[in-house]
Amino acid sequence: MRKLLIIFFVFVTLSCGDENNNKPNILWLVAEDQSQYFFPFYGDNSVKLSNISELLKNGIVYHDMNSIYPVCAPARSAIITGMYPNSIGTGNMRAYNGNRKVRPETESLLGFPHYSSKLAEKIKPFTQILRENGYYCTNNSKRDYNFILREEAWDESSREASWEKRKKNQPFFSVYNFGVTHESSIWRRDKEQLKVDPNKLVVPPIFPDDSITRHALAVNYSNLVEMDRQMGEIINKLKQQDLYDNTYIFFYSDHGGPFPRYKRAIYETGTKVPLVIKFPKSIKVKEKRNYDMLNFVDFAPTILSIAGLQVPEIYQGKAFLGLKKVKNKRKYVFTASDRFDEHPDRIRAVKNKKFKYIRNYNTDKPHALDVAYRTQMALMKNLNLLNELNLLSDKQKLWFQVPKKPEEFYDLESDPFELNNLIGDKNFSEEINDFRTQLDNWMDQINDLGNIPEKELAQMLTK
Repeated sequence: MRKLLIIFFVFVTLSCGDENNNKPNILWLVAEDQSQYFFPFYGDNSVKLSNISELLKNGIVYHDMNSIYPVCAPARSAIITGMYPNSIGTGNMRAYNGNRKVRPETESLLGFPHYSSKLAEKIKPFTQILRENGYYCTNNSKRDYNFILREEAWDESSREASWEKRKKNQPFFSVYNFGVTHESSIWRRDKEQLKVDPNKLVVPPIFPDDSITRHALAVNYSNLVEMDRQMGEIINKLKQQDLYDNTYIFFYSDHGGPFPRYKRAIYETGTKVPLVIKFPKSIKVKEKRNYDMLNFVDFAPTILSIAGLQVPEIYQGKAFLGLKKVKNKRKYVFTASDRFDEHPDRIRAVKNKKFKYIRNYNTDKPHALDVAYRTQMALMKNLNLLNELNLLSDKQKLWFQVPKKPEEFYDLESDPFELNNLIGDKNFSEEINDFRTQLDNWMDQINDLGNIPEKELAQMLTK
């Protein structure tokens, strides 16, 4: 077994610190399946989101927060453990099926049963460390971490979970997930009354500008308005209980989406997510915008740092706030993807503030994997039909291209939707070679498990 596996199995737990009644409260408001580009504080004024925007009165907009994987369960595993999924065996979507009905068709296609990585199970989640140091921790209500999360992670994890059940004056960490913006709401709320005019929306160049696309976009913006209303209820409850002023509030999304080539895509549309943090009243925010390169593995150490607690050395993320804030800023951010439901794939990517390099290992498969769940969406059905009829533009067809290019390289400043692949341009040969090296070094450093066939990996991780 590799060196890193041994390190994980001998993971040393932290000792508990003294309880501190002055520790801040921390609240997470999580919008499911939303890219950064849909929000007014990033320049899209299609809808007003007054409750989330109010956080900016003493808050910061973070411009470069990245989901390590462009799909929920692997991303959530990174958040709770502070580790890259491809280093702890949680990178394959639906590896662990949780309490869901077992999908025999998926197991039959893959040739092995669902599994939970013992590497991931051995890591103490940051919420457990908070609990051991006096915090009351609740999750409302997603528990889809792609592995079996220990019960010690939460005081309560359910649809009824709330900080209100804690002891008097006990500091809390509470998470609320809002499913109204999930991918499935694009078809389940398709007939709801729209809160925006589809004809006034800007259609991204990756989609055809037709009524189907515009309606899908309008449904999503309408869902965001409802999300903002629901989040406002939680925020108002804090205010009514005189807790708002001493509470950090994080607003973010678990990955991009909810559209094709957003969710499940290694491109910025799938990995670059919104992040707004409202600070306690005692901390006066001076700079309203932050451009540091951040990743979901940074959340666990950052929350512990805010709480004044020691960060486990094994965590791969970096604290960007609090007493343990890391001074050295990232020059590169790494993202990855592996299996999505019944479709295995493997992609790795690295970017800096200007360029992005993507390495595709399974070139015989398009980026547009035929994920059955997604085909319930009218937009996906329309894209498939237009592609079959050869009615998509050259740029729009790139997502369906087979074989896909083994390497991709983009200038993010001039080409934010990553449509002009510069991998063969000799003017960028030096930068491309540097990115190749950076990616190789990162994969070696974290002991990337993606090169192991999943059937073999599952057996190794469950021993």
